Amino acid sequence: MCPRQNCCVAALRDLPLLQLLPRSRLMTQPVTLPLWLLLLILAFAAVAALTHVFVPPVRWFFRRRMERLVERLNARLDQPIRPFKLMRRPDMIVRLVHDPEVMEAVVAEAAEKGEPESVVFARARRYAKEIVPAFSATVYFGFATRAAKSFARMLYKVRIGHYDAEGIAKIDRDATVVFVMNHRSNMDYVLVTHLVAERSALSYAVGEWARIWPLSGLIRAMGAYFIRRRSGNPLYRRVLAHYVSMATEEGVTQAIFPEGGLSLDGRVGRPKLGLISYILGGYREGRRDVVFVPVALSYDRVLEDRVLIQAAALGIRRFRARVATILAFVGRNILRKLFGRYERFGFAAVSFGTPLSLREFLDQPHRDAATELARELMSRVTRVVTVLPVPLVAAAFGGESVLPRSELIERAERLADELAKAGAHLHLPDGDARKAAEAGIHSLSLRGILRAEGDQIRARAEDGPLLAFYAASILQLQDALAASNAPKIAKPKSGAT
Repeated sequence: MCPRQNCCVAALRDLPLLQLLPRSRLMTQPVTLPLWLLLLILAFAAVAALTHVFVPPVRWFFRRRMERLVERLNARLDQPIRPFKLMRRPDMIVRLVHDPEVMEAVVAEAAEKGEPESVVFARARRYAKEIVPAFSATVYFGFATRAAKSFARMLYKVRIGHYDAEGIAKIDRDATVVFVMNHRSNMDYVLVTHLVAERSALSYAVGEWARIWPLSGLIRAMGAYFIRRRSGNPLYRRVLAHYVSMATEEGVTQAIFPEGGLSLDGRVGRPKLGLISYILGGYREGRRDVVFVPVALSYDRVLEDRVLIQAAALGIRRFRARVATILAFVGRNILRKLFGRYERFGFAAVSFGTPLSLREFLDQPHRDAATELARELMSRVTRVVTVLPVPLVAAAFGGESVLPRSELIERAERLADELAKAGAHLHLPDGDARKAAEAGIHSLSLRGILRAEGDQIRARAEDGPLLAFYAASILQLQDALAASNAPKIAKPKSGAT
C-alpha cells in the first residue's frame, strides 16, 4: 500500500464514529435522509421497476392479443392489415427520417438556409412525428367502425349505390388498394369507414382540422396520417411524399380526396396532384400493383351546405361555423328526438366504380402520367354519382321561383328517365321517380327551402344558391354521361388526308 493510502486509512480511523464501531457493523448502520429525498429515491425506483420489470410483460401480453386479433381480421378482410401498418410508431418515424431521400433533403435545406444539419434534421423528425399514424386494430374495429355505423345510420338512410362487384372481386389480394373519393362533407370519413369496415382498414389523409386534442389521438389510432395541405416547404413535402410512397409500397389500403377540400359548389372538383404523385412515386415496376377504386358520395343533405355556399360567395376557403350555430342545430334535433318528431336527413349513398390498375395504366404511353391518371380517376368518380331525391328535385326546379306541384313532379320524372337511359345510377324510394320527387319536396319543405302555397311550390328567394348547390351534381352527371356516351371519332392515321 502506498504511503498516501496509509495516511487516508489512519485519518478515517481517527474519526470518533469509526473508533467506536467494529468494521463488521459499518455497513448496517442507519442513515438519516430528508423526507423529500427519500420520496424522490422511491419514485425513481418505482419508475425503474415499471419500465424494466412490469411494463415489458404487459406490453408483450397486449401485443400478443393484438396479433391474434389481426390474424382473425385478416382471415375475413378482402385486403389484409399489412405488417407496415402495425409497426411501432417510433420505429416508423426512425425509418422515415433516416431514409436516404429524406437525408438528401435535410442536407439541401441546411445548405440553402445556412443552418446546421442537426437543426434541420430535428425539424424533419418533427414533421415525421406529425405525419406518422399510430394504428390500433382494437380502436379501429372495436370502436371506430361501430361508432361510424351508429352515427351514419342515425343521421341518414345509408345506401350503396352502384357497386362494380365483378371489377372489385378481381383485385389481387396482394395489391395496394387506394379509394379515390369526391369530398362532399366531413361525414364522408364516417360513411366510408362504415361501409368498407368489412373489407379493409382505411388509412385516410386528413387535414389540419383534425389536429385538435383529443381528436387527434383517436384519428391517429384509426390509422389516419396528417397533412398540411398548404405547406410549400420542400423538406416537409419530401417527408410526406416518402411516407406515402412507403405506405403504398408496403400495401397499406388508403383513402384520398384528390380535390383537396370540400366541394363549395356541389360538383366534383378538379384533382390536385400531390398525393397521386406520391403514390406514383411509391410504385415499383414488377412489384406490388396499385389499384385505384373510384368512390362517389351523394347526400340528400350536406350538413355543412350553408357554410360551404357562404365560403363560395366570399371566395375564401375558410369555414366559419359558429359554435352557437352548431349547438343550436344539435339542440333542435335532440328536442325533435325526445318529442318523437325527429326525421333523418334523407339518403346518403356511396357508389364504387370500376377499379383502375396502375400497372395496366402505365403500360400505355403517357405524356404526364400523374395528370392523366388524376383526370381519369375523377372522371370515373363523376360518372358513378348516385341520383337521390333532393338533388333530383333541385335540378328539376331549374332555377324557377315558383312551379305548379304537378309540373315539378313531371319534370323530376322526366329527368330521372333521361338519367337512367344515359346510364346513371339512381336510388329512388321503391324505384319510383314520383315517390322520389315527393320525398325530395318533403325534405326541402322541412328546411323551409320550398313552401307549398295551394297547388304551387315556391322556392325561398334567399335559398336559390342552396338549390343550385344540390342541382349541380345532377347537371355535372348529365354532362359526364353525355360525354362518355358520345361516339368516339377515330384519329386519322399518320399520312392520311
